[in-house]
Amino acid sequence: MANGSMYQLIEDCEATHKALYKFYAAVMIVTVILALPLNASVLHLFLFKMKFWKSNTNHVFLFNLVLADILLLFSLPIKAYNYIQGERRHGNDAVCKAMLFMLFLNRGASIAFLTVTSIDRYFNVVHPGRKNLLKALKKSPHISIFIWLLLLPLTIPTMLKNFDCCNSHKNDDEGGLVSKQDDTLIKDVVDSLREAVFFTQILIPFVILVYCTAHIVNRLRKKTVGDRTKLRRAVFVVTSVMVVFSICFLPCAIARAVLLVARVEEWRESSQDKATVAFDGLMVLSYLDCLLDPLIYCFCSTKFKALYLSNYFPFLLKEGPLPMDSSTSNTPNPKRGNVI
Repeated sequence: MANGSMYQLIEDCEATHKALYKFYAAVMIVTVILALPLNASVLHLFLFKMKFWKSNTNHVFLFNLVLADILLLFSLPIKAYNYIQGERRHGNDAVCKAMLFMLFLNRGASIAFLTVTSIDRYFNVVHPGRKNLLKALKKSPHISIFIWLLLLPLTIPTMLKNFDCCNSHKNDDEGGLVSKQDDTLIKDVVDSLREAVFFTQILIPFVILVYCTAHIVNRLRKKTVGDRTKLRRAVFVVTSVMVVFSICFLPCAIARAVLLVARVEEWRESSQDKATVAFDGLMVLSYLDCLLDPLIYCFCSTKFKALYLSNYFPFLLKEGPLPMDSSTSNTPNPKRGNVI
């Protein structure tokens, strides 16, 4: 490869390692094939079996989580096609912006509803008798609508070509000195705002999750009498959310930080290229949360797990009464059983 051509490929949003990007595309395709029917089946239960809007639990949050996952999955085939073609973004600006909007809106929604689910479990376990706004609103769609509306303006800064191509804070030596200084200042402000939004959506929820997890685990250790099953389940919930964050979201945030340092410090072209490829790969890894999120549903409610198995995998059940959710009491189900 000629001197300077690798850097130009990065700037032009072209893949420098086409075979590796085809592997990334294959991972996304497999994710869609596995996660789409899984999330569709969960959505079917929420809508037609559980009647989540009448639920007394946090099923409203979980419904929004699965909705965000499904919308994200619809965007991945286009992203995979671009990678197969050796492009890191779609050539059409309108399609590219729409893709970025969908990807980051629904990714942000997944993070938000995972976090709210953990906060809800924290209040139920650590402060069971305390009144709080979340407990009052979780039975209604208001808090879910607020989260979606809040994410809209936070997603707009990502709808730019230079975010998708990892070109934030790049140097550009062309043009007049005065006009260039003004343009650079504006661009730096926009880039900084965009990057702040990206990291805030990951780091602040992670800090909240660590706090909730630590207090719930501490509550479990202090409780010596009474029903510890609820506490153990709460630990499973927040721990599983932490696992999803640690696998899917934290690595891409770290890779993004390394990439920004590489650009600002003007590392060698080969180093910038490696940082770019690593970030793209870890972004692909973050899409796996669509496969891991259903574990959250099972940890949140054994009744949901039993209902899911009774509808889709009845051969895994033994004879006996099936634990019914209050929201499904009016839904007749001839199949009963205990989870094996």
